Amino acid sequence: MTFLRSLVFQTAFYLVTTFYLLAFLPLLPFLSRQGLWRTGVLWWVATTMFLLRVIVGTRAEFRGIENIPEGPLLIASKHQSAWETLALLPLFSDPAFILKRELMSIPVFGWFAARARMIPVDRKGGSAALKAMTRRAQADMAEGRQILIFPEGTRRPAGAPPDYKFGVAHLYSSLGVPCLPIALNSGLYWPRRSILKRRGTILVEILPPIPPGLPRQKIMARLEADIEAASDRLLAEGLAELGPRAPANLRARAEAESSPLSTPVENS
Repeated sequence: MTFLRSLVFQTAFYLVTTFYLLAFLPLLPFLSRQGLWRTGVLWWVATTMFLLRVIVGTRAEFRGIENIPEGPLLIASKHQSAWETLALLPLFSDPAFILKRELMSIPVFGWFAARARMIPVDRKGGSAALKAMTRRAQADMAEGRQILIFPEGTRRPAGAPPDYKFGVAHLYSSLGVPCLPIALNSGLYWPRRSILKRRGTILVEILPPIPPGLPRQKIMARLEADIEAASDRLLAEGLAELGPRAPANLRARAEAESSPLSTPVENS
């Protein structure tokens, strides 16, 4: 039944996405960026989340929304799934994603991403690509936008060891604005590279913002510590909710960690 629900949702998702792309394509030259955001992107996200909830039974709980400050902001989010590329958008008034340049070359989708002024980065471009990304982010930040980056650069499986990249520290130092860490456990419910979707409640925790001005090494260490500690806690909550429906490898690991045999016994 889980696989069938996942297949129905996946089909509905692609149909809905195609509908919105084709419906708004003739309007693309005439819509402002904010107009496209309000009437296209947010409707598409709302429709997708509705289908996920109704067909699969997957909901979301957002904690710490009160931690989101007003004004320009650098958002650093854990990235386990395609889910957060949609679900985080309505939390912010005018976000710009840092995304890989290849996505901008996809017909139709790339045109919309360009119109929405998302920020492409050539992940193989070295320092030149980093400078170009920073210039774009600074220009958007001057307009009061929020810049959203996934510090690990790509989706990581739920429970995988962290792999934070230098780009987030460079942006933080260059932009001079608060950095908002976000933890989540979406990979349990919408795994990467899989059609499978699990019913349950995806947990997102918006952590207190980190003020500007920390040295690069310290912001890297702080971000990884804050996001990973919170994500591990949310992962444990998700595993408890899913029970026998949880991924076998994570379930086995959780059982091993909670076993009395895994706890060292002190000498008396």
